Amino acid sequence: MSADSRGGTRSLEIESTFDVDAATPLPDFSGLPGVAAVSGPERRDLDARYFDVAGFGLGRAGYAVRRRTGGPDEGWHIKGPKGAEGGRVETHWPLDAGADAGVEAGGDSAVADIDDLVPGVVLAAIAQFAPDAGPLTPIARIVNRRDAFALRDASGGVVAEFVDDHVVALDETRDVETSWREWEFELGEAAPTAASARAALFHEAAAAVARVGGRPAASDSKLARTLGL
Repeated sequence: MSADSRGGTRSLEIESTFDVDAATPLPDFSGLPGVAAVSGPERRDLDARYFDVAGFGLGRAGYAVRRRTGGPDEGWHIKGPKGAEGGRVETHWPLDAGADAGVEAGGDSAVADIDDLVPGVVLAAIAQFAPDAGPLTPIARIVNRRDAFALRDASGGVVAEFVDDHVVALDETRDVETSWREWEFELGEAAPTAASARAALFHEAAAAVARVGGRPAASDSKLARTLGL
């Protein structure tokens, strides 16, 4: 994790996502390379509001802008396009970041509720990669009941995090609600650094998921699935 010039913190997310049925049992990750113990679950109740410009211009360029409550990283997030190993750089600001320097999500200057405010620091960050994007509007709300498991090495470091997500999502552009269950397997701070070792870890994780009936996710992200993209 590193500091961003606009006051946020940046991290690289490298993960795999899987579609599962409501009754699919949890996989056994105890035999994965480098994993000595699995702890959890830790319940996290997440509520995220996503924003974009007309025509989903940010999303079509690979970016996602959201405000999320709940969990250890609640706040404002901008996720960038996928890069090497499918990783995405995420920039994070706290919920009250720039509370006195933003504009309303719809573009108006009068703001009555912080929930409807896009902080100025977030808008400035968007302007760096989309200077002529136009005003932001809400496009989706995703509520997620998450159970998180930490896969730890012999020293207690987190090799990976596995999450079991139960999602209820509203496409605010079409007023369509959907629900589903999915899993994510994301590298942690103690993950191997060599690309070959990371690939082996993901391969073994995918095999463990397949053994209980999981399958690679059909959608690129929760937001894409919500919007039917």
